[in-house]
Amino acid sequence: MINKDLKDLKHILVIDIETVGIVPGYAQLDARIRAEWDRKSIFLKNDENLTAEELFNTRAGIYSEFGKIICIGIGYYVKNENDEISLRVKAIYGDDEKALLLDFKELVEKKFDPRRTVLCAHNGKEFDFPYLCRRMLVNGISLPALLDMSAKKPWEINHIDTMDLWKFGDRKSYTSLELLAAIFDIESSKSDMDGSMVNEVYYRDKGLEKIKEYCLQDVIVTANLFLKLNCLPVISPENIIRA
Repeated sequence: MINKDLKDLKHILVIDIETVGIVPGYAQLDARIRAEWDRKSIFLKNDENLTAEELFNTRAGIYSEFGKIICIGIGYYVKNENDEISLRVKAIYGDDEKALLLDFKELVEKKFDPRRTVLCAHNGKEFDFPYLCRRMLVNGISLPALLDMSAKKPWEINHIDTMDLWKFGDRKSYTSLELLAAIFDIESSKSDMDGSMVNEVYYRDKGLEKIKEYCLQDVIVTANLFLKLNCLPVISPENIIRA
């Protein structure tokens, strides 16, 4: 938790990523990777008895070994002219994963002091942070200091997970961002799409712009949830600044 002062908020960088399968479909997989997916799919929960191919089309984007990042949304708290909490948001997105990861790395290294900046995401410790690290390494990109956890003690890692904050040490269950937004009366990011639709919207509908907007809305919801978890008011829509 934080002190209820804007100066503490300005060091927090809220992020969210959107991911899809590494290729449009199972048939396009390299034979070696396809064999590995076949092995992995055996152990996935599969109540509908889907084939390995069907599972790839619906689940591959969740796994960094079989998926890629197409959008990184970021947000950081600022003051407006009335000294009110505002949020500046930006999306780094595109079809070229390596290019967008390099853009993200350049941004965080140039604009954010790694000694003071804290990364914040919902379920970030299980998904966003490790996924970013793995895909950077796959693309031959060295990790920025904000993501490099090697040789660091747990208390030296400047990462906040809003889901962890809500758990209060309870490790038994997953709590979705949507559920927490509902109970804290935060406007939802889920309008005409949700996370399960990203792969289809990207590959079938060529809807990258739509995915970008969805990603930014998740950043806004996460930023407002973090405020609520610190007993602070949410940011009004007019104080959301798009870079």
